Amino acid sequence: MIESVASSTTRGAWLGTIAAVVTAFVLCYWTVITKLLHDWAHDDNYSHGFLIVPLALYFVWERRARLAAASYRPNWFGLVVVIASLGMLIAGTLGAELFVSRVSIVFLIAGTVLFAAGFDALRVLAFPIAFLFLMVPPPAIIFNQIAFPLQLLASRFGEATLQALSIPVLREGNLITLANTTLEVAEACSGIRSLISLLTLGIVYGYFVDPRISIRTIIALSAVPIAIVANGLRVAGTGVAAHYYGVEAAEGFFHTFSGWIVFVVAFALMYLAATMIIKIAPSQVDATPAGTPSLTSEIVR
Repeated sequence: MIESVASSTTRGAWLGTIAAVVTAFVLCYWTVITKLLHDWAHDDNYSHGFLIVPLALYFVWERRARLAAASYRPNWFGLVVVIASLGMLIAGTLGAELFVSRVSIVFLIAGTVLFAAGFDALRVLAFPIAFLFLMVPPPAIIFNQIAFPLQLLASRFGEATLQALSIPVLREGNLITLANTTLEVAEACSGIRSLISLLTLGIVYGYFVDPRISIRTIIALSAVPIAIVANGLRVAGTGVAAHYYGVEAAEGFFHTFSGWIVFVVAFALMYLAATMIIKIAPSQVDATPAGTPSLTSEIVR
């Protein structure tokens, strides 16, 4: 009876502590969180952000057995990380730098885990915590440095494809001039939207199909050239439609629908690439006799 009362008291203390931490987090980050949700809802480049937190929570739940078996040794260095994260929040807020204040959320979570549970628990939760970085839109200066070269690359790809199809075309920067119209490869058509989404999808897909970090990394990185090629084909297809059927065929419903088709094709290509990668370098887990534990699987999972 005494043990039961003590256990209930301990559980109540833990729940109270967790409630206090969550309340303090919401109060400190309310403005940051609402602006982040606004960007996810209104900017198609980052709409995948709504999936990041649920997936991260699933990855945590999947590690519940390892968390229960972890040795809990609270580390005071975690408090340093927490204070530094709050400093990032203040600096980002005062300097109107959303990226800094948003990234501080991830560091704050990592510091809290380290302070409350120690390095062993932080090691178990390293992937779910790092996965949260995908929910944060990159700074505008970095976004533009990536988007503009992608615009030019998609324009060159479209021009080369149209020339291969014997369609008269002239390209000036990101402008593609045809016989009956001029197409502009705008920022929205640069492919960065599909690149970000496909990269996120590649990380998640690689996580589920193979336990090796190296293979997961290769699968995720394969999304980059696949997204670039797929978007180039979309630009070329728009040019073909505009040449044969007029500029109306390259706008409106066709333009929007082609984006979805290209993304589905890109994912199919990534699936084929992942299948080939796994076949070329089969996992030792598959070759392990039934009933024999795999060291690689235990470490990575």
